[in-house]
Amino acid sequence: MQPADRIADLKPYYFAQVGRQIQQMRSQGIDVVRMDIGAPDLPPPDFVIQAMVESARRPDRHTYQPYGGTPGYRRAWAQYYQRRFGASFDPQTQVVGLIGSKEGIFHLTQALINPGDVVLVPDPGYSAYAPSARIAGGQVYYMPLRAEHGYFPDLDAIPPDIRRRAKLMWLNYPNNPTGATITREHLERAVAFAREHRILLAHDAAYVDVVLDPDAESPPSVFQIPGAVEVAVEFNSLSKRANMAGWRLGVAVGNATALRYLFLYKSQVDSSHFGPLMDAAEIALNDPRMAGWISTRNAIYRSRRDRILALLNELGLKAARPRAGMYIWAQLPPGVESLAFTQALLQHHHVSWAPGRIFGPHGEGYVRISLGVPDDALDRALARLRAAQTLPGLA
Repeated sequence: MQPADRIADLKPYYFAQVGRQIQQMRSQGIDVVRMDIGAPDLPPPDFVIQAMVESARRPDRHTYQPYGGTPGYRRAWAQYYQRRFGASFDPQTQVVGLIGSKEGIFHLTQALINPGDVVLVPDPGYSAYAPSARIAGGQVYYMPLRAEHGYFPDLDAIPPDIRRRAKLMWLNYPNNPTGATITREHLERAVAFAREHRILLAHDAAYVDVVLDPDAESPPSVFQIPGAVEVAVEFNSLSKRANMAGWRLGVAVGNATALRYLFLYKSQVDSSHFGPLMDAAEIALNDPRMAGWISTRNAIYRSRRDRILALLNELGLKAARPRAGMYIWAQLPPGVESLAFTQALLQHHHVSWAPGRIFGPHGEGYVRISLGVPDDALDRALARLRAAQTLPGLA
């Protein structure tokens, strides 16, 4: 049996591969500390879990739910955007519930892209953008994200022919994997570029509520830019806002026409969510208690960030101090290949970091380190690496 041509050249998902490797090591009694994957280690708030449990006990919550989310779920996201960003959306036409933002990212691409269409993808960037374009038959054009430009793409450097054929452009801030944030001026430039070239701007804002410094400016939504709804959609989820990654609760908001196409495609694929999950999501989005919970959670991430940065400094590795998101983007010395380095780190010190190369060609020479690691595991990892003094390939 042979696969369809559209997936024949796809490479296995890196985190699935390394996950199997780590599982095998752990089965041999090896204590591996995972700092590679962006999975929150702390549970959601107790009051959110309790809301789900209470809803699940209701006999009417176990049937099929409306496609694209219940009215309450859609309305809760609209209320969140109004309160958080001052952006108004019609819950019925400008909000579509997703089974996590990742599936929405994939489905939007399938709904819009024809063979030969160009998709503009940040490099380095989240690993779902480029494969979804290739599966749709689109051409991926990588937009380099460089430190000297604040990890914002140089839109003026995109060739005229690429601009003419581009149909979709992905941006992601706070950024995965670099941890960079975006200014309103840069978002204004992106919206103007999308309007000028008739491109749909898709902004992935999954980390917008993970703000590490109390005095940091709140990361913006693209819909704080006037006129953005004419050319943009934005993806969000409760995975990072409320540590509900396994609940798979996401959303797309914005341009009604693009969301109608997304809903049309999506309705052929799934049958919505389990109702009690969406009931609990309403609490996770708008309950006043969430503000204090998020502040406490972000303080934990901040402490971990500072501890990891101190270690990197001792080891002679350069890393910017992220003000939002849950990753540290550390630069390796010249000539050190990221995949070989992370494999050696895993084998010799039983600590797993993510190689920058998996996020795109311009990610080579870097590693991504997640803050989603329990404090006791982080203690063990830092102790091992300090004891080693020099990591593999850094001597």
